[in-house]
Amino acid sequence: MTEEKNIEPTVTANTFSEIKREDVIAAIKTCYDPEIPVDVWELGLIYELSIVMNNVYVRMTLTSPSCPAAGTIPTDVETKIKNIPGVKDVSVELVWDPPYQTSMMSEEAKLELGFM
Repeated sequence: MTEEKNIEPTVTANTFSEIKREDVIAAIKTCYDPEIPVDVWELGLIYELSIVMNNVYVRMTLTSPSCPAAGTIPTDVETKIKNIPGVKDVSVELVWDPPYQTSMMSEEAKLELGFM
């Protein structure tokens, strides 16, 4: 009787591995408005998150058009996503429509900020 051998496929650097939505959200959750102790995901600032062939698109807003961190928060989101292994390109679009409202916050954020 001959012994069968299990042959594992060889994995190379060129093997395509889809970026996981959870990994992108985890990266976004490390981004904060310096004036608010809640991350931008829980604040409800992310309106859209799309991942296609490891290219990431984020459509987001800020709490106010006059937010002093307007120049840094979108850049921080982009940088944190780019640091995820396998991400090819990141596009972060800052929009003002619909206008931000506190009702967009998660229950966790509302509790943290005393809205509940």
